Amino acid sequence: MVTIEALSHYTQQLMQVERFKDYCPNGLQVEGRQEVRKIVTGVTASMALLEAAQQAGADLILVHHGYFWRNEDPRLVGIKRKRLAFLLKHELNLMSYHLPLDAHPELGNNVQLGNLLGLKANHYDGESNLVAFAQPSQTIILSELACLIEQKLLRLPLVIGNPAQKINTVAWCSGAAQSYFESAIEMGADVFISGEISEQTTHLAQESGVSYISAGHHATERYGVQALGRHLAEKFNIAHEFIEIENQV
Repeated sequence: MVTIEALSHYTQQLMQVERFKDYCPNGLQVEGRQEVRKIVTGVTASMALLEAAQQAGADLILVHHGYFWRNEDPRLVGIKRKRLAFLLKHELNLMSYHLPLDAHPELGNNVQLGNLLGLKANHYDGESNLVAFAQPSQTIILSELACLIEQKLLRLPLVIGNPAQKINTVAWCSGAAQSYFESAIEMGADVFISGEISEQTTHLAQESGVSYISAGHHATERYGVQALGRHLAEKFNIAHEFIEIENQV
């Protein structure tokens, strides 16, 4: 057992929250019971995750996508009221880490996604060093990389590019990171992997000759929160369970 104050203080330091200008508050967002014996992790604090976590005996729900986003309606009505009412009724703590969880050098979404794909980043670029770059151990072609992503993430990615293109440098950033594509092109990437794709991204890929793989926002951001949950469970000798709530995006 650990107190939520001790766990929150440790995690804030671990995630180096002060480094980031984020779109939401990072850390403890909703305070519940004081003693934490079990953490449930998930990607997004949807009602489905809250209900599943409560059934699983969670004291703390730890997510990548929490609440109170910049410029959102601040009123506690509708879906937001129902979610918060559920958390408070069941005295569940909610903790969320957004950009700090993307960028963490050991536990983050980007490094964990790289590990899953057998890619070890040799440098980072972009805002808060969110974009990872790596050279595969041997040259592969785009279709082989796409097949590897499908096998590891268990979903079919959307691929823009020549299937026979040789890939020497891979750049990636999990989630909705298509805005970094131009930077990846300028840095010499042969392919950029992210979670989402926009209409203009297709044209950039076709005209630059740099391929783009949209592998799923949810799918690319499942791994950092699990790594953080495992770390906290080991650090404080408490239980941890990841709950997958399927999301096609």
